[in-house]
This record gives sequence, C-alpha cells and structure tokens, in this order.
Amino acid sequence: MFDKERVCGGIAERVAAGGRISRDEAETLWNDAPLSLLAELACGMRHCKSGDVVYYNRNFHIEPTNICVFNCRFCSYRRGAGEPGAWNHSLAEIEEIVRARRDSGVTEVHIVGGVHPDHDIRFYAEMIRLVKRIMPQVAVKAFTAIELAYMIEKAGMGYDEGLRLLREAGMEAIPGGGAEIFDEELRARICPEKGSSQVWLSLHRAAHRLGIRSNATMLYGHVETVAQRIDHLDRLRTLQDETGGFDAFIPLKFRRAGNRLGEGLEEVPVTEDMRTLAMSRIYLDNFPHIKAYWVMYGKQTAEMALGFGADDMDGTIDDSTKIYSMAGAEEKPRLTVDDMQAMAASAGLRAVERDTFYNEIVR
Repeated sequence: MFDKERVCGGIAERVAAGGRISRDEAETLWNDAPLSLLAELACGMRHCKSGDVVYYNRNFHIEPTNICVFNCRFCSYRRGAGEPGAWNHSLAEIEEIVRARRDSGVTEVHIVGGVHPDHDIRFYAEMIRLVKRIMPQVAVKAFTAIELAYMIEKAGMGYDEGLRLLREAGMEAIPGGGAEIFDEELRARICPEKGSSQVWLSLHRAAHRLGIRSNATMLYGHVETVAQRIDHLDRLRTLQDETGGFDAFIPLKFRRAGNRLGEGLEEVPVTEDMRTLAMSRIYLDNFPHIKAYWVMYGKQTAEMALGFGADDMDGTIDDSTKIYSMAGAEEKPRLTVDDMQAMAASAGLRAVERDTFYNEIVR
C-alpha cells in the first residue's frame, strides 16, 4: 500500500538537506504532498538563495504591436492586420512612449509584442537604439525567443549573428516569454504554428553562450498535465546546468478571457497557483529567483506567493502592458514602490529594489 505521508516525508527531507529531486519524486510531491509542506520547503529554499529579501524593479513595457503571424489558441492579445483592436506602433510613436517616461526613474525597459510579418531584425535594432538614445541609463530587456527566432531567420542570419547585432544596438537581456509548455504533442494542440520547444531552448542557449542573461516562463493551468509541467521544468533545469544563464523563472497562469482555448475551461484555483510556485522553487534548484508576476496574478495573490517560495515581484509597470489585461487580469497594472514595500512587509520580508541583473539599487 502506498504510504503518501512516508514517501513525501522522505523526499522532503532530501529537499531540506539541499538534495535534488527527480521527475518522479516531483510528481509525487505535486500530487500528494500537503500544500503546507510545499510552502515550508519552498520558503526554505528561497531563504537559502535570497534571505529575507523580495526584489522589485522600476520598469515599463513597450508592446510595439499585437499583429502576429501566429494564432495561438491561448492568446487574447493577438490581432490580425486590420482587425478591431490591432495596433502597430511606428518608431515615432515608440519615441513618444519612451520620452513620456524619460524622467520616471525606471531602470529597465521591457519590449515584447506580436510577431509582425513585416518587421525584421534591423527595425527592432533601430527601436533599441532609439530607447537607448533617450534613456541611456536603462537596461533593455527585449523580445521573446519566438520573436527573436523569427526576426533573425527573416534576415537570413544565424542566432549568434542576430543576437550580436541586437546586443550591439543595446539589448542587454531577454525575457522568458514564448516557452508555454515544451511538450511537443501539447504544443501541437495549443500553438501549432509557433516556434518549437527546440527553437526556444536553442535561442536561449545561444544567448547564454554570448553572455546575454535571460529568464524563463511556463504557461500553466489549461489542458496540460502535471507530468508535462515537470517535463518543462526539467528541460529548463537541464539547460541551466549547462549554461547558468537564467536569472529567474516565472510561472504564468492561463487566463481564459478572450481566447479560444478558454472556451469551456475554468481557471485553476489559487491553491494550484501556490502549488505550482512552490514546486517551481523546489525543482528548479539551480535558478536564482522565482518571480510572482503580479500583473498576471493580481496583487493579493502575488503577495500570497511570497509565502510559497517567490522572491521577486517584477516591477512598477506603470500601466504599460496589455497582454494579461486583455485576457482578464489586472486592467490598469501599476504599483508604486510603497505598494511593493507593503506587500513584502506583510509577508515578513524586506523589499529591495534591483536592476535587471539583481544588483541592489540604493537611492
């Protein structure tokens, strides 16, 4: 007879002692361990990595376009050219967005959007140069692996060559979007047109080889299984063992509003959000940080996540992203530094402002 308490307890002892768990052990914990035990283990790991610190930064997003050559079933953001709600900012419009925030004190500009059929790598390199001319002090974290692969291949370049061109323009880091779920069969169901898991992993491997730091994500809470989530985490852990180039992992909750995949689905409960955060912290033992992306979770759930292993909340945002609001999340995402500090304090932790690379900023 399977003794869940004994088996989970044995796995937990190894985690608490700093040991690495296998896929099978992760599945056992995910399915059978009490949530309180996962919280304890995840917070113990967070304390080993970050102490009592919760990180945040001052940032804003630029979303150049929501016109996209792909049509993923889970996406509420994408529009076709000419459809209601579609936009495609010119460089002059991007300049206006940046100038409006020039004196805001931000340290990072985050650029992601749709994969526009007409924009190549030189257009995006000029966009980065424009941002750096106006705000030379900020770090530019730009473009998902899927965006990068498309623009680089469109220009007839290899990944190394394209990434070097963007780095020379001023791109300093890569966000983690576009990963979704790596399982190939599931990808064929939810985003069949999109770049493969191998494209995503290869692009990040190339970036790390060139010294470009990046993050990683996982879209959970739709039609995937726990085993597929663990497979996703395992591929990330393996690449991190190889390169050491990831700074943070961000679990992204599927939101059902405004997309085809959400028809007939319910969003997973907050308890599953916390279980996913905690298991991400436990399994990804070689990732420095786990982020509770408050724009996607909402402020209250993000605050709760600090008790389940998360040590980063992302940034102030200043109502500059629509990707999750179009799917039913936070409508006008904006937090102040005081808000961030209060959220951390409520969890018994200390909020520390960071730059893109997790260096502390003292003002």
